[in-house]
Amino acid sequence: MSILDKAPPSFGSASTSDEAAIAELHAAFAAQRAAFHADRQPDLAERKSRIGKLMGMLLGHREQISAALSQDFGCHPVPASDLIEVLGPVARANYVLERLEEWMRPSPRDVDAAMLGTAQAYIQSQPKGVVGNIVPWNFPFDLSVGPMIEMLAAGNRVIVKPSEFTPACAALLREMVAKTFEPTLVHVVVGGLDLARAFSELRWDHLLYTGSPNVGRQIMQAAARNLTPVTLELGGKCPALLTPGSVTAANVDSVIGTKTVKNGQMCISVDYCLVPRADVDHFVSLSKAFMARVAENYSQSEDCTGIISERHLDRLCDLLDEARDRASTIVPLEPNGAIDRQTRRMPISLVIDPKADLRIMQEEIFGPILPVVPYDDLNEAVAMINASERPLGLYVFGDDQATIAHVLGQITSGGAAVNTCALQGALPSLAFGGVGMSGMGRHHGIEGFREFSNQRGVVVRGEGDHIDAFFAPYGKAAALVQAALG
Repeated sequence: MSILDKAPPSFGSASTSDEAAIAELHAAFAAQRAAFHADRQPDLAERKSRIGKLMGMLLGHREQISAALSQDFGCHPVPASDLIEVLGPVARANYVLERLEEWMRPSPRDVDAAMLGTAQAYIQSQPKGVVGNIVPWNFPFDLSVGPMIEMLAAGNRVIVKPSEFTPACAALLREMVAKTFEPTLVHVVVGGLDLARAFSELRWDHLLYTGSPNVGRQIMQAAARNLTPVTLELGGKCPALLTPGSVTAANVDSVIGTKTVKNGQMCISVDYCLVPRADVDHFVSLSKAFMARVAENYSQSEDCTGIISERHLDRLCDLLDEARDRASTIVPLEPNGAIDRQTRRMPISLVIDPKADLRIMQEEIFGPILPVVPYDDLNEAVAMINASERPLGLYVFGDDQATIAHVLGQITSGGAAVNTCALQGALPSLAFGGVGMSGMGRHHGIEGFREFSNQRGVVVRGEGDHIDAFFAPYGKAAALVQAALG
């Protein structure tokens, strides 16, 4: 399986060896290390200039980005390309630019004046050095340029490895970056499985990987040999829990609408939905009504993103076939919906009351399929979620604040949203990441700046202290201890 694969383990293909790309990677890594050693602490103006160039790069290539996405996905909505892959990172950059000066300042810490006198202590954010980013195929620009904003804000140099499943996007990103930056600051290497393996084995100062948990283990194992710190965003099965009384048109619109984003090919998409048993039929009718109202011919329209590859499309079809063969009820949300093999567009389907051992309930779906799981008691639904691995996102719907607070308190997840889905991953100010099998570490906002910085603790000795009490002989220490203990 490709280590760039963002889909579950059954989907992926190994690229052929690319010795030239690996040689280029090692040369770029060495050059960036040398450049960092020559300029370890870029000032505020330089960091802002670098981020500004990123923004200009995205805005200046907006049409090419849209075309590359359509080429790789078979069909990709132009407004979604603009909104998510261009304006999303631009908004993230603006947020960072407005706050970077504050983030770079030393952060004071308390000092025990009785023991340390007039000493001062603070946290200093140092650049880590050369940072690597292994990017998945589902958001080729947002997940390459987005984290790069905080990496550059922290004063680092960056090398990016795009996914081989989006070759047009990878080639465009490489071209864009080469026109915008010196390779000693930002560089893009393009290749397949062997390049990706070589990438993870380098002695990075930090490594970000976005992808599947199985591949995340391989990344972490490779990084461990160099004691490289890692940030892993690993997805998982994100549940939407509709509490009793919350099956309304607005809430169902949010769930199904989220499923249309990249046609479900998003790590924080709704992977399955827990609905009170008495409300399942109502949930289904509201889902159909939403599609009829806003996207009647969704799978035949330009608003439907194509599935990334034939292999992934076949996998999704197999998931539906298995559920159908095991007596699950399949509910298409388009009366005339059909798979278009040429563009790999696929309609959205609900799977009602699927058996727990089906692949559709064991694997991250990453496509336009939504299992709807009935429950009889809210605690039963909470226990069902907790019986699985901790999700990257948790979505809770309802109007009773005590119930919402109870659910949020009982379930651990990387992020959460109330009465909406996936919004936690779109806010530049909100730390984004997973927990357990859904990942570790955070990017976005100040947490991202800190993630890609060395948070160095510094103490400056002042006057009137008793530091010599720590040195032998310990007569003074004994007196201080006696005074402290009375």
